[in-house]
Amino acid sequence: MAERYYVDTSIWMDLLEDRKGFNGELLGVYALKLFAMIKAKNHKLVLSDLLIRELESNYSVEEINGMVLPFKKIIEKVFVTKEQRDEAKKIAEERNLPPGDALHAIIAKDNNFIMVTRDKHFRELGDLTQHYKPEEIISTS
Repeated sequence: MAERYYVDTSIWMDLLEDRKGFNGELLGVYALKLFAMIKAKNHKLVLSDLLIRELESNYSVEEINGMVLPFKKIIEKVFVTKEQRDEAKKIAEERNLPPGDALHAIIAKDNNFIMVTRDKHFRELGDLTQHYKPEEIISTS
């Protein structure tokens, strides 16, 4: 069965903007290699309605469609439930974290997705789901 990767908004932004890290890390290159590996192995790339909304706060619908078009055949879409939203709100309040990050972690946990992110908040959500940086996945593939 194909592995299913849930890639956080920041990694999509790394890809589109070819971003670099504080220490000159080639974040855009890591993102590109990750997406290429997922596609080459015919794994699934998961998009949630939450992820799309987050991307829409930074990019036009046309830009987003252009981002996901190369992966059309391997995309799996999921939709957030009310129960997941409620759980995320509670966890975010308890841990003083952004609700969106808690919700991403819950989505990954509930669906057994491989969570890919650089967001430091996920360190505090490790009891919900493991998370990996793109270069960690690339180096093990």
